[in-house]
Amino acid sequence: MGTSFVFGNPDAMRSVCGINDTNIPYLEKLLGCSIYVRGDRIECQTEDSASPEASSELFSQLLERLSALSGITNDISEPEILMEFKAIQNAMEKGEASAPARREFISVLSKAVYPKSNHQEQYIHAMNNSQITFGIGPAGTGKTYLAVAHCLGELLSGRKQKLILTRPVVEAGESLGFLPGDLSQKLNPYLKPLYDSMEALIAPATIRRLEDSGSIEIAPLAYMRGRSIHNACIILDEAQNTTQAQMKMFLTRIGENSCAIITGDVTQIDLPKTSSSGLVQAREILRDIEGIEFVNFTARDTVRSRIVQRIIDAYEKN
Repeated sequence: MGTSFVFGNPDAMRSVCGINDTNIPYLEKLLGCSIYVRGDRIECQTEDSASPEASSELFSQLLERLSALSGITNDISEPEILMEFKAIQNAMEKGEASAPARREFISVLSKAVYPKSNHQEQYIHAMNNSQITFGIGPAGTGKTYLAVAHCLGELLSGRKQKLILTRPVVEAGESLGFLPGDLSQKLNPYLKPLYDSMEALIAPATIRRLEDSGSIEIAPLAYMRGRSIHNACIILDEAQNTTQAQMKMFLTRIGENSCAIITGDVTQIDLPKTSSSGLVQAREILRDIEGIEFVNFTARDTVRSRIVQRIIDAYEKN
């Protein structure tokens, strides 16, 4: 059995197929069919499928969503295809209509950052509409990257005056005192994931200029005590390693014109057994507070790579 999808726009077709049709083998693997590009259409042959009707429906819905997504971003590759595929599969399993292609995005100077999963879209929506947003879930789901993108967009647009980066310093067998340099140099290794995300969005020279002007500030979590932070974006990374007292202290620093994004993975807590995670407690006692939103990511949201998703799935089964 075969079916085809006709593109009304050649640019949409080029985006969906990828440069030199690089996306076609991946589409074939996901759909379990042979795909042929002919003129302005893509054909799917599903003779070997156990359920050719369902395969054809999945193919049609996926191509329709990818075509719509091409109107938002030209950067369609394996992560985008996989997330759209999963959205359709989940809806079909529940007997529901799949949600339309995503529209939320983050603007950083001339660059647009688009969500690659439903939870990522919820996360962006939460950051845009809530003063405090918690992003909780496993590695590779885009929690830190999207938080950095949102905060840079706020800073560079002038909506906020400062970006503050902080995290608890909890490491096995090593402390800040054993690292060379001043406070900033000591903290840099701990905040490298945040800097990696920033450098993916803006030039390193721009980051240095913002640091020199004080627009980007790094601070150990302990140094937040006693401060009242106004007109700033604050990112608290690795929040699963905050104690309950630290989390309360951090949250009560946030001024009326500031916003905070707290990210963490509750499966990777490095605190001593005598201490309880502030992130776990916050998730329980703050879930119904107006102005605070929690977005819980799962292994299905992993966009770092397919191998990372399989690793997370394996650990969750044990």
